[in-house]
Amino acid sequence: MKVLVVYYSMYGHIHRMAEAIAEGAKSVQGATVEMCRVPETLPLEVLQKMGAVEAQKAFENIPVCAVDQLGTADAIIFGTPTRYGNMCAQMRQFLDATGQLWAKDALVGKVGSVFTSSATQHGGQESTIISFHFTLFHLGMIVVGLPYAFQGQRRIDEITGGSPYGASTIAGPQGERMPSANEREAARYQGRHVATIAAKLTR
Repeated sequence: MKVLVVYYSMYGHIHRMAEAIAEGAKSVQGATVEMCRVPETLPLEVLQKMGAVEAQKAFENIPVCAVDQLGTADAIIFGTPTRYGNMCAQMRQFLDATGQLWAKDALVGKVGSVFTSSATQHGGQESTIISFHFTLFHLGMIVVGLPYAFQGQRRIDEITGGSPYGASTIAGPQGERMPSANEREAARYQGRHVATIAAKLTR
C-alpha cells in the first residue's frame, strides 16, 4: 500500500509538516511512503529576492513529483501553504495538469487529504483545505480530514493550527515560527489516519 506525500514549501514550514505526515503514515503496517515536491514556477531571481533559496536547500534532496506518479499511489496527502485563503500557485498549476488522470478515472477511489500553513492564526487555513477538497472530489478521491480523535485539536492552552479538515501550522508574519510539537503531532496523526484507511480499502 503506497502513500504519496506531495507538497510545496517555500521556507520549510510545509516541509517540516510533510516529514511528520510521512512519519505517521510509515507507522502503519504495510505502508510504503514517498515524499515529493511539486515543480517550482518562480524564477530563481525572484526566489532569491524573497529569501527562499537558502531555506529550500534543507529539502532540495526531495525529488520533484511527476503528475503520473499520482496514479501509482493508494493515498495522496497534499501539502500547500496558504495564499489569500487558497492553495499556492505552484500546487494549482500541478493539479491543473491532472486532466489525463481525470479522463482515465485514474484517481477514483484513492484516498486524498490536505495539510497547510498560514502566516497568521486566522490566515485562511480552513478555506485553503476546503477549497482544495473541491479538486479531490472532481478527481473522484475519498477525502479524509483530521478527526477530533486527535485530542490536540481541543487544546486552548496555546495557539495552534489544526482543524477537522486537516493539520496546519502558523508560520508567523515573517515566517519566524516553525511547526510546534502539537502541530507536528497533528500531522503524524493525519498521516497515520490516512494510511490506515487506505490499508483497509486496498484489502
